[in-house]
Amino acid sequence: MLRPLGTCLVFVYTLLLAFVVARAQSTDDGKNTFRFDTFGDEQLWTDTLQMQHALVNVSPATALAVGLKVDVEALPSSVTDALKTGQVDLTDPDVTVQLLKLNAVVGVMGKVVGANDTLATVGITCALCHSTVDDSFAPGIGKRLDGWPNRSLNVGAIVALSPTITDKTPYLSWGPGKYDPRFHIFDGINVVPLNSPTVPVVIPPAYGLQGVGFETFNADGPISYWNRYVGVTQMGGHGSFSDPRIGVTVTQTPDLVDPKLPALLEYQLSLRAPAPPAGSFNQAAARRGAGIFSGAARCASCHIPPTLTDVLSGPSPTVPFLHDPSEIGTDAVYAERSATGQWRTTPLRALWQHPPYFHDGSAATLDAVVDFYDRQMSLALTSRQKADLVEYLKTL
Repeated sequence: MLRPLGTCLVFVYTLLLAFVVARAQSTDDGKNTFRFDTFGDEQLWTDTLQMQHALVNVSPATALAVGLKVDVEALPSSVTDALKTGQVDLTDPDVTVQLLKLNAVVGVMGKVVGANDTLATVGITCALCHSTVDDSFAPGIGKRLDGWPNRSLNVGAIVALSPTITDKTPYLSWGPGKYDPRFHIFDGINVVPLNSPTVPVVIPPAYGLQGVGFETFNADGPISYWNRYVGVTQMGGHGSFSDPRIGVTVTQTPDLVDPKLPALLEYQLSLRAPAPPAGSFNQAAARRGAGIFSGAARCASCHIPPTLTDVLSGPSPTVPFLHDPSEIGTDAVYAERSATGQWRTTPLRALWQHPPYFHDGSAATLDAVVDFYDRQMSLALTSRQKADLVEYLKTL
């Protein structure tokens, strides 16, 4: 018996509404995971690195100086009022503990216990490296910007605070905005060397990933592959990861990472690349630059619209299309430590927001990027063409 049309439409609408609600719930779960879930990585940051002993000696001023950020929306009005009037001593390490107690330090979860406010445990979340703040309250203090790479974060200097690390030199060599995910792994008990010497790369943005495919520098795998690798072997989460291609296997039960990956992926895919600020580029020059991008500069031959990468342009969508280091003039050492040994064409998203450029940060500006490829590809662009191309890149 056929249902009346109205009944069918109501049924379809109900299904669509249920889907939208479920997806919104999944995105909210992923947001909470991204911002607040340590996956049990206190086993690294507390038990092994003993960062709880180091952070009690770190003042807010020092924390801000190494790029840690404070979520102003996590602060009660009494605290923000005191900050505005200079009644908070930012040189006092005890204030750092109070900020951790308020869950206000972006990407750092600290458990503060007892009448004396003892910092008992420390863990980190995805947001440590892949979020920043808008500085709306003060430099380093503002509303969260999830997915934005924290290019002022000096991860190496923070790790080097650990009282259990004897050779701090490799970590201190990284500098702000860089991290080496191929330097070591954590196996649940020990920090195990993986490659030497250290070769840090810039922290990439985690926004604008929808439809890109094989999202890491070397296209080792999709987003959840990398989330699992980082969550387990780098953050120190309690979970399992295995990839014979790079000789890494870590097994821990229960797995606190894997069940969170679907919702985390949903949230990451929802993060849109930020638009360039009004007035930040010359519109007429950018229009000319768009023609140069697809014409004389030959950028669009690899940076294929709409994702501005060619990683999915091969014969199989399950196999990434990649480039040898010699082809694009990049250092081969980091690529050799990856699972593919090659490079993916970087999708050009919100370039205005995250200098420096290239995996190693060797190009400080977009002008330097254009100059590099002009030499590498023997383009012979004029000064005017280069300038127009740069203005177009600012719009992406």
